[in-house]
Amino acid sequence: MDNLLYLLIGAYTAGLSEGIYLYRFDSASGDAQYVHMVEMENPSYIDTGNGIHFYAVTENSDTPSYAHTLYFNREEEKLLRINSMETFASSPCYIATDTHRTHAVTANYGGGSISVFGIQGDTLLPSKQLIILEGSGADTLRQAAPHLHCVKFSPDGKYLFAADLGTDRIYRYEVNREGGDTAAFLNEKTMKPYPLPGGSGPRHLAFHPSNKYMYVVNELSGTVTGFQYREGELTEIQTVRADTLGGRASADVGITPNGRFLYASNRNKGDGIAIFSINEANGQLTQVGYQPTGRHPRNLAITPNGKYLLAACLHSSLIEVFEIDGETGLLKNVNKNITDIDTPVVLKFL
Repeated sequence: MDNLLYLLIGAYTAGLSEGIYLYRFDSASGDAQYVHMVEMENPSYIDTGNGIHFYAVTENSDTPSYAHTLYFNREEEKLLRINSMETFASSPCYIATDTHRTHAVTANYGGGSISVFGIQGDTLLPSKQLIILEGSGADTLRQAAPHLHCVKFSPDGKYLFAADLGTDRIYRYEVNREGGDTAAFLNEKTMKPYPLPGGSGPRHLAFHPSNKYMYVVNELSGTVTGFQYREGELTEIQTVRADTLGGRASADVGITPNGRFLYASNRNKGDGIAIFSINEANGQLTQVGYQPTGRHPRNLAITPNGKYLLAACLHSSLIEVFEIDGETGLLKNVNKNITDIDTPVVLKFL
């Protein structure tokens, strides 16, 4: 089936959910069907790897947290956990693999740090590097310390960008590919901070499909900041407001595969998704609409054909399926929501 996708859903496990769920998803009709589940504690983020081996994090704050290797058996449509490696820092909430899939890195929210793992034979090795950040932000309650929320490799694979909600900075590190197994994968001496206005709280990053722009959704200020990206450098283009109600909980950012539209989710007040058109000539955003959602839309996923956007609404235990209007970017709920997952937190298409 050309339209068949596999959807991974990670959910917090304090309630009824037990781990990562596998669904078939029809990218032509928007229909979803449960297939399998693998048990895992609090899988709050997933990196799809090569589509066969993929990676996830266990987000714990009071007990050890882990990064995991998983295997997807496509013939049997089953998930299997291969191994688990401790992050040595609390509350990892994001994991990313580099373009060559030789390393994986996690953003550790509670630890204010980045853990680095080697990958051998598609399997995670023990953590080989831990970068601990320092500093604070303008909000004395929520920015008393660094809180890494996202790590993203540049399209050319030469750099890692890390969004730190706690210090209002995006940090850039050069990737070291020449030093062998004994050298640090991320060169801390090359770290360069890109500051944002005090109280912004940068959370998630997304590169434009053209690789010319990068966008960050700022959790506390409820804004999206666009940057021009060129040879490892970021130059700010503009900052636009996604949350007009002061919910101070903007969450995720997604861009359609054709690069025409950007979506930013907001929580706490007026739960929903701000919709922007993207001027591909200069990267500037123009808001074109706002789509209400269930409570607490934490994560967004867009199908590779650009037809559907899915929103994981944590507090409604609901995954909403929206059809994207290809001309306007506006969203329409097609009434094919996934309602049998408690507290969904992350969505990824394999």
